[in-house]
Amino acid sequence: MVLQMDSSAPPIKVENWLRGEPLTSFQPGKVYIVEFWATWCAPCVAAMPHLVELQEKYKDSGLELLGVAAYEQAPTADEARTSLDAWLTDKFSNLNFRIGFDSTGEMNKLWMDSSFSIGIPTSFVVDRDGHIAFIGRPMQLDDVLPKVLNGSWRTSDEAKAADTERTETGRREMEEMKRERALTEPILAAMKAEDWAKAVSAVEEALAVMPDELDFRGRHADLLLHKLRDMQTGLPVMRQFARDAIDKNNEVWMEEALRQLFNPAYDNSHVPSAERFAMGKELSEHILALDPPHRDGGPKWLSYGAVAQYYYESGNKDRAIELVEVALNSLSVPEPMPELKQYYAPPLVQALANYKGEKACYERVFVQLRKAGFRERQSAGNGANRKKKGDNRNCSLAIIHFSGAEWQPNLTV
Repeated sequence: MVLQMDSSAPPIKVENWLRGEPLTSFQPGKVYIVEFWATWCAPCVAAMPHLVELQEKYKDSGLELLGVAAYEQAPTADEARTSLDAWLTDKFSNLNFRIGFDSTGEMNKLWMDSSFSIGIPTSFVVDRDGHIAFIGRPMQLDDVLPKVLNGSWRTSDEAKAADTERTETGRREMEEMKRERALTEPILAAMKAEDWAKAVSAVEEALAVMPDELDFRGRHADLLLHKLRDMQTGLPVMRQFARDAIDKNNEVWMEEALRQLFNPAYDNSHVPSAERFAMGKELSEHILALDPPHRDGGPKWLSYGAVAQYYYESGNKDRAIELVEVALNSLSVPEPMPELKQYYAPPLVQALANYKGEKACYERVFVQLRKAGFRERQSAGNGANRKKKGDNRNCSLAIIHFSGAEWQPNLTV
């Protein structure tokens, strides 16, 4: 049964209500937002102050909002529930809507899976007659919610077209995700067993089905070059990977190809030096042409680390330092999500320290949203990272400004 606009809203099946009075069923005459979210999800956390505002703004129009925490991560359900409760107390002590906790997967199955909804945050709006009026992202609610409240949304051509497109797109994405997961499982199993030949075979089977899946292309090159050290097969694969990345003019592809050649964690002594540096030069030049250092914007935090490593190994240390500093500066603007900043900043700071021959340390400045009672707070790093009296070693210090609320990182890319 597909859950879409005009479907009857599924039942509410949560294990515990951590905030607000328990809700067992949707009451006629009221409009509900059912928000699927998690504490580790940066966009979810960033959306919460706005949800607080919507609840306050429309409470007299019959709006009730409930957040469903169905994706918390901990060894046990009890630990997840306890951690969630503490997080809510710390971050949103005066929350004005219900929070339900579910670790059974029941709510996910009834709502998310049946509507082909992939990823969180996802908002479901239940109309006054208990039917689904909208499924989408919370940032769309500003436009949709007033129309749901006045009863004009579900009958509109805009709503019908949006729901049809969402359902068709979600169905395709879910089928592709399932196919990719099925192809990935034997690869991961072989890699866990360190059976590299079997892993290569599994990757090649996956590429026969999904030849343009970047993860499979990167794993293929990595296994051949760095695990099996098979230059006869691996070099042609790497050449084609680099060529395809350049032909696509895709910075993410080019960064992944360059990383296979200049990841400082890899021992590339067995890779023919002239060819490695030739590919590195071409990839680096294309990345810098696509996203020049002097131009604002662009994911410099993503690709410039690999480009800098190429220049450092090429003997141009000053250029490497310049590019890492540009990448770190790009993390000081609001566009990248906080989890990307927390993921990319430490290796960039470490690379800068390595290039300068200094010791790496960090100072993070979290600029929290001031809405919903958030206050600005500074975290100055731990004592081990601060320069002590009498310690004459230099320290590469990066001050990274994080926009949005603090969160716990969960990168499953």
